Amino acid sequence: MKKVQFVFAAVFLICLFNQNVLAQDKGLGLGVIIGEPSGISGKYWVSETNAFDFGVAYSFAGSSNSFSLHADYLYHLFNAIETEYTLPVYYGFGARIRTNENSKLGLGARGVIGLALLSDKYPIDFFLEVAPVFQLIPETELNFDIGIGARYFFPESF
Repeated sequence: MKKVQFVFAAVFLICLFNQNVLAQDKGLGLGVIIGEPSGISGKYWVSETNAFDFGVAYSFAGSSNSFSLHADYLYHLFNAIETEYTLPVYYGFGARIRTNENSKLGLGARGVIGLALLSDKYPIDFFLEVAPVFQLIPETELNFDIGIGARYFFPESF
C-alpha cells in the first residue's frame, strides 16, 4: 500500500511541475473547495472564456449535515481587473442537489460569481466564489454556498 501511495505522489508531483503544461484555460482541473460546503471541485474548459464547473461536497452547517452536488456553466471576463496577474472574474448559473441525514432531497437553481488566480508557471488555479442558491424542493428558500479552493489542471493528453 505504501508503494502505491509513493507512486501516486511521485506521478502527481511530476505532473505538477511539468513545464510543458502551463495553461489553466484548457482541459480538466480537479482540486478542493473549502467553505460551505467543502469537498472536491472540478472545472472543464469548453472554450477560452467558458467552462463547466462541478462540486461534490459535504455541508456541516445547520441542524443536519448534508451531501451536495452542483454543476454550473461559467463565463470568464479576463480584462475586468487590470493587473500583472491573470485574474479573471467569472459568473454563471447552474443547479444544486442536496440530501441531508434525514434523506430529504433538495433541488435548487444556483448562480455563481467568483474570482480566479491563474498561474503562468504551474498548471493550477486558485479561486474564491459565492453562489446564491434558490432552493425549490422540498421548500423554497434562499441559501448561499461560499468557498475558496485550488485545482490542478491535467495535461490535455492525459
